[in-house]
Amino acid sequence: MNKYIEELTKYLDREPLKRLLMACEDIRTMRVRGAGKIARYAARTLKETCLNVRCNSSTDYINAVKKIARCLVNTRPTAVSLPNSMRFILNRLFEDYKSGIDDVDTLKDLTAKYSDSFIKNSLDAVKTIAELGSRRIKDGDIIMTHCHSTVAVKILQKAWDSGKHIEVFVRETRPRYQGHITAKALASAGIPVTLIVDSAARYFMKDVDLIVIGADTVAVNGAVINKIGTSELALVAKESRVNVMVGAETYKFDPKTVSGELVKIEERDWREVINEEKLKVIGNIKVRNPAFDVTPPQYIDIIVTERGVIPPQAAFLIIQSEFKISLPHIRDPWE
Repeated sequence: MNKYIEELTKYLDREPLKRLLMACEDIRTMRVRGAGKIARYAARTLKETCLNVRCNSSTDYINAVKKIARCLVNTRPTAVSLPNSMRFILNRLFEDYKSGIDDVDTLKDLTAKYSDSFIKNSLDAVKTIAELGSRRIKDGDIIMTHCHSTVAVKILQKAWDSGKHIEVFVRETRPRYQGHITAKALASAGIPVTLIVDSAARYFMKDVDLIVIGADTVAVNGAVINKIGTSELALVAKESRVNVMVGAETYKFDPKTVSGELVKIEERDWREVINEEKLKVIGNIKVRNPAFDVTPPQYIDIIVTERGVIPPQAAFLIIQSEFKISLPHIRDPWE
């Protein structure tokens, strides 16, 4: 991060740089959490930071935009929504720049325009997915979910608001307990909620009709990368012949997986699992804390996107359509 700070001091005064670094820290430490919220927060931060760039030429401005985007992208490696928000904005901005627009103020206005456009599209996508996903829920269904996904919550709330009497099992999702956020949101909407420990999924699966979860990333083969424990839940559901529905905006599909690049799984600080005092009591042991896992496509029945409902095997069609994939190597605009 020190390298980025040094590079950015050329383009940003102290206060805008401080706000950018605080935003990066908000994402890295999960003060801002959830793939969609992270993407929108990053887009808003890019906009506000770029409006404060000081430079003498359009070339300098474009270089500054790349460095700011790179600083944001490097905060968390797994959720593709963040880099895809940057791709959405930068690809459009750079097309305008290459077409001959070289006035710095105009480029700043375009950066703001494309950032606002991404945020609006993201919020609209959630509404559409909630509508489409809720149609797949039947009156009387008992549903299980995992972690906290805005999309999954909105699907369940939409089903409830449309008059379907559902009940929801929410796994607490250790070690950060994001399931508590989901439980609160659903209970506030009036939905009957039962909070369970993560390891109780198989015990209650006999009572469950449907699994509804979100996604941090969808790979080209339809595999879903989501909060650790998702793959185990999907496996238990598969064993019990319970369908798994994933809600995912199209900007959560990873274009770089087309060229065979693997999704990097973030491993977070072990202190999220156990504090140092307790660790000393236990003794000399290793503690690991992967934040995500990979659910194979054969454990997923449908993926609900704002473009429609697809089987996981159709993920490539979404990537091809959204990102205009034509080359085996995808070069990021901030490179």
